[in-house]
Amino acid sequence: VRLVESGGGLVDPGGSLILSCVASGFTFRTFVMSWYRQAPGKERELVASITAAGGSTTYADSIKGRFTISRDNVKNTVYLQMNRLKPEDTAVYFCHVRIIRSYWGQGSQVTVSS
Repeated sequence: VRLVESGGGLVDPGGSLILSCVASGFTFRTFVMSWYRQAPGKERELVASITAAGGSTTYADSIKGRFTISRDNVKNTVYLQMNRLKPEDTAVYFCHVRIIRSYWGQGSQVTVSS
């Protein structure tokens, strides 16, 4: 199982970023995919999840209405569109899949600062 994130960076408050996670090594279209984040000094937290076919999504209250998770089961990719970013969104963002155990990507740094 391999998960490779991309798309992080530095953005001004109120700006937007989109994260991508390309998956390989498993049957992508049959598994729930999630994004987590971990801010400095804090525990890793669930940001958003999407079901295997993409028909249902869940979001943390802190990002609801600003972030959108989506997936492309042809490209084996899950996305996180982040709008109206706030300084408190600064964190390392991780792609996640659970196949008997948890698998994580390497993480993508998102920094929201002027």
